Amino acid sequence: MRVNSFILSGIADEAGKDLPTQIRAHQELGWHFIEPRLVDGVQFTDLPEEQFDAACAALATAQIQVSSFASGIANWACKITDPFEKSTITLTRATQRMQRLGTKFIRVMSYPNDGLPESQWRDEVIRRFRVLAKMAEDAGIVLLVENCDGWASQSPVTYREFFETINSPAIKTVYDTGNPASHGHSNTWDWYQAAKPHIAYIHIKAHTGLGGAYVWPDAGASMIRETLSDLLATGYRGFISIEPHVKSVIHEAKDNNNTEVAYRSYVEYGQRLMRLLEQLAINR
Repeated sequence: MRVNSFILSGIADEAGKDLPTQIRAHQELGWHFIEPRLVDGVQFTDLPEEQFDAACAALATAQIQVSSFASGIANWACKITDPFEKSTITLTRATQRMQRLGTKFIRVMSYPNDGLPESQWRDEVIRRFRVLAKMAEDAGIVLLVENCDGWASQSPVTYREFFETINSPAIKTVYDTGNPASHGHSNTWDWYQAAKPHIAYIHIKAHTGLGGAYVWPDAGASMIRETLSDLLATGYRGFISIEPHVKSVIHEAKDNNNTEVAYRSYVEYGQRLMRLLEQLAINR
């Protein structure tokens, strides 16, 4: 589904653990894309072949396409000292699955530190991403580096430096609107400006700021309205994918045991985003 020429999607494990529930949430929203992360608690990239085959069949039956793989490569659960093969093996498997589903994008992060000096941490991140970039270029896919955990995501300065240093068409940013505020930064607009030249995908999340909480997309300190307005004005016409965190923060093991509450809050989040996008269109 498009609203204001944005294509809407979402990280749907916050709607439910199983894929049928995730698909149902997107069908209720009228959306034709999904961004899979966990299915029954397992990374989509790591599903056993039989389960992945079943997932592909379920998506095809529902006429739902995959906008991006929300992978765990180089994310908060990894360290820069982990064997690099952990990343390359996952990316190789993910690439095959992306090609099967006709998916161009895969979300990654930029390796949290593990006690290395700053310069050594930086150099190893850059070294690894040069290899990952070549793998992505050869496969015809794009690695979306999120402004979340890892060397690149320390500040707008390092985020900008990362993309300028790698300088690959296969390395772009997925800009998450909620990460600056939720990570204790007060310079959300600086983060957006650093990401802007390299944006290929957007995550929508809203937070009230230091010591606060995740909130609906039309509230908080994440400057979602301003960001979306600027994206519209400057010609962005790509994916907008929700990652609400309002009732569940799956990767932090903050799961809502009330499955109906989690489902309804996910759908409401998507509905609120659509209303916000419609308001922006009227006010342009």
